[in-house]
Amino acid sequence: VAYFTARPVAQAPTPAALREALASQLPDYMLPAAFVHLDRLPLTANGKLDRRALPAPGTDAVASRTYEPPQGPVETRIAGIWAALLNLDRVGRHDHFFELGGHSLLMMQLLARLQDAFQCQLRLAVLFEHPVLHEQATLVAQPRQPSCPPVAPVSREPPCPRPSPRPPGGPPPRGSPPPPPP
Repeated sequence: VAYFTARPVAQAPTPAALREALASQLPDYMLPAAFVHLDRLPLTANGKLDRRALPAPGTDAVASRTYEPPQGPVETRIAGIWAALLNLDRVGRHDHFFELGGHSLLMMQLLARLQDAFQCQLRLAVLFEHPVLHEQATLVAQPRQPSCPPVAPVSREPPCPRPSPRPPGGPPPRGSPPPPPP
């Protein structure tokens, strides 16, 4: 959440305008989910920001997109996962994970839940590159080829007996024949 003040108040930018301006400078996952306009920032008696006095963002503080319901079972299931993670009532197919309040730690949870729900292997970087719901549905639904060949099991038995380590000039290991006389 980003809190800001603007003078004059009548010319305060909209959350969408602020998000667009910051998007040219920051990656998606670093953009605030909400922008709250305040007449002035609340201060403590020491003149520091009073974080406890900051208001919770309202629905007008979020740069929202036009709602379009999820299409198909994959999008619907992913929307349900997003709604549970982000504590939302509804999630549309064009919604952006970070704009709805998601962050990197929630993205890790999303990755785990998607892999569990769809029995797929995704990389976290790919989810960061595709933060819109319908894009993630496309990723999950794609048939994937293994990125590397399967690992073959290997015998744990040594191929031949290992020689006993013996320090130079030291006594022979236990159970070995005595050295020849000099």
